[in-house]
Amino acid sequence: MTMATVDADSTVPAPAIEAAPSLADLRWRWCRFDALSVRELQNIYAARQAVFALEQNCVYLDVDGCDEAAYHLAAWSTAHRWPLAYARLLDPGVKYAEASMGRVITTAPGRGRGLGRELVRRALAHGAEVWPGGAMRISAQTRLERFYAEFGFAAVGPPYLEDGIPHTEMLRPGN
Repeated sequence: MTMATVDADSTVPAPAIEAAPSLADLRWRWCRFDALSVRELQNIYAARQAVFALEQNCVYLDVDGCDEAAYHLAAWSTAHRWPLAYARLLDPGVKYAEASMGRVITTAPGRGRGLGRELVRRALAHGAEVWPGGAMRISAQTRLERFYAEFGFAAVGPPYLEDGIPHTEMLRPGN
């Protein structure tokens, strides 16, 4: 499923016909929940639902009460309403004893250009700045285990089903 710009107040997915924007044109924005505009939040939620619920055919409660305790990183382009990439970082103690990264997505117009790696690199750099020397724990889709291993994460348990999709808990040790 691909996404396109639709009516300014709509979050309905549609086939993409736009050209992929240049990575140089992206505006990366880090902020806490309360610093997000209502429109940014709506577009982040729409992008997350498009990827997780529609593309991955996974029915689950995305708005889980953790967004309010998170840092949000999004790569915005003027050519698209939804972020091309997005992740959230949760403070230690919110989901795990360690800080955690989750809701990691690259939307259809941003795929195939290394944007996912840049997103994770930036998220980890921000985590190191906010929680110096701290470990980070994730619940990764098992098919992405090698991807996260490139960033120093290692599996710390057997695969398990989360919302019908195989996941693996992974830990990136602190210093």
